[in-house]
Amino acid sequence: MPRSLLVNRFAVLNVEEVNTDICEPIDTLPPSALVRTALPWRPKWEKRLPRQLSANTLDTHGTSIILPIEIGTTDTSEVYSVKALLDSEATSNFIDKDFVRTRGISTRNISRPIPVFNVDGSPNKAGQISKVVDVVLRYKTHSERMLLAVSNLGKQSLILGYTWLKNHNLEVNWQTGEVQIK
Repeated sequence: MPRSLLVNRFAVLNVEEVNTDICEPIDTLPPSALVRTALPWRPKWEKRLPRQLSANTLDTHGTSIILPIEIGTTDTSEVYSVKALLDSEATSNFIDKDFVRTRGISTRNISRPIPVFNVDGSPNKAGQISKVVDVVLRYKTHSERMLLAVSNLGKQSLILGYTWLKNHNLEVNWQTGEVQIK
């Protein structure tokens, strides 16, 4: 049985077929030296999820905008009113695990959990994201389908992060707290 050395997550080198006395770029190795390894199959919706997330659930300065939104489940069409924190430091969109559990909202498991870090770079106490929920989010006349990462958010029920804010390029009136989606 040939010994092998893991080069990266896509290829394995058979050590007997490679001259280990010199360093060769991987693209110059003979095709017989590369053995493809299969990555676990992931559904298309899961491939769009980031490899790592960042979350901040505190509004310590009272300077955040809270949006009154509705979320509708895609499987049972149940609708819930919720207040969403707009957080430009969060890298994704999150929903609180207790909110999901108490309302019986269906979740989807992720084949590869996503690590979550706090804004200061420390690992989030809630641990990795292993579940998401598929919902239709509604704010005023705007409606969109989205995946929300399930995590422990403390006092917040839902966080809309940087990716959502960037995608919609909101117009915020900081004096009135009114938000317009462009």
